[in-house]
Amino acid sequence: MQVFAILPAAGLGTRMAGAQPRNPNEQNPPPGIPPKQFLELDGAPILIHSLRAFAAVKRVTAIVVAVRKPEMERVQAQIGEHGFEGRVRVVEGGEKRQESVANALAALPAGDDDLVLVHDAVRPLIDAATIERTIDAVAEHGAAIVGLPAVDTIKQVERTAHGALITATIPREYVVMAQTPQGFRYGLLKKAFAEATADGFVGTDEASVVERAGLPVAVVPGSQVNLKITQPGDLELAEFYLKQRRQRG
Repeated sequence: MQVFAILPAAGLGTRMAGAQPRNPNEQNPPPGIPPKQFLELDGAPILIHSLRAFAAVKRVTAIVVAVRKPEMERVQAQIGEHGFEGRVRVVEGGEKRQESVANALAALPAGDDDLVLVHDAVRPLIDAATIERTIDAVAEHGAAIVGLPAVDTIKQVERTAHGALITATIPREYVVMAQTPQGFRYGLLKKAFAEATADGFVGTDEASVVERAGLPVAVVPGSQVNLKITQPGDLELAEFYLKQRRQRG
């Protein structure tokens, strides 16, 4: 059984400080505003930290990174610079995450029973133990995601012209906050993606596409450390967690 990892990294990242609103069809961000996966964290691009985490897991056969066409050469150079050549392949991503993952899936030399993990490129602090647990859960259930129990009270709302109005309170025991990696049997994910494409459905993550196909998805316990770099303060928090990790050895 082979295990593949896909890192969709074609996003432009508009929520970091200094980012200005721009045309969603624009191929490149304005000068001076690099996509967040290329921002430096502890001396290396965020994307490289994410790649290191999966490359360190021996059960991961190969890794595919999906990036925008103008970034492919840069990422290929970074892969060589950090010693990932032969283990990591770069493919062209799409305008939407689902397109990027579909392109990466098409590039995998995988069989139906092989496992595929999809991980946000901007979650650089994923640890090997969580990756291993996700692999085990996918092998057992066919589909599994990393999830974090909700701490705050969850309210369901209705959006109106005058703001959001609460319609219900959802018990926290029924809710998890989805993280990545999200893992699936290759054949299962490929089929669910094909059905979604045929119906014009775009999911918010891979699990939503598989859920739509009526398939059960298990949950693996996540961690607050496995944060997604979205806003400037997240970089500072990630630096703090990295420092703690080094101190623990």
